[in-house]
Amino acid sequence: MYDEAMNAPVKTSDLTRQTLLEAAFAEIHRNGFQAASLTQILADTGLTKGALYHHFPDKKALGLAVVEEVIRPRLAAMMFEPLADTRQPLAAMQALLAAKAAEDDPMVVTLGCPLNNLMQEMSPVDESFRQRLNEVFEAWVAVVAAALKRGKTAGEVRRDVDAEATAFFIVSALEGCVGMSKNTQSVAAYRSCLAQLGRFLDTLREP
Repeated sequence: MYDEAMNAPVKTSDLTRQTLLEAAFAEIHRNGFQAASLTQILADTGLTKGALYHHFPDKKALGLAVVEEVIRPRLAAMMFEPLADTRQPLAAMQALLAAKAAEDDPMVVTLGCPLNNLMQEMSPVDESFRQRLNEVFEAWVAVVAAALKRGKTAGEVRRDVDAEATAFFIVSALEGCVGMSKNTQSVAAYRSCLAQLGRFLDTLREP
């Protein structure tokens, strides 16, 4: 009983923190970081200002935590893990593109990519955000580059492919597809862009 009583506050505190992070992520995704409302986040969670400031000293700390504790893990689950050990990165990436193209969620086009949105909004105006967001982007590129190298060893990827430069291009192109589709508000444009990226991946195959 004593151990349970000692552990309960920690678990409740962790849950409160996660609740705030998820609500902040949704608010930032809808409105951007600078326009995000702490009042709305508290209204969405039913929590108090005291609970918010217990975990995050200010709005910036909350935003940076969203990058590290919500956006990075979601991106890792969606994009990093399928490529982590594969020796067929082109097939894995084609499967990822097919899954993205098949998504029915209109928010993909309506709101865009949370990482890309923050990079466009915050990198020019806040160095802390720029560095944190760039770390996530670089981690993504590194995962793709490592996968391409394994693909070269396995014979799926052409030997002359520059893994690092190609990985940078692939990640940038995918983010560009999402960003431009958000601007056009067109699911058709989004799917067409993903298809073109898939055709590029085909050119990387070993004949």
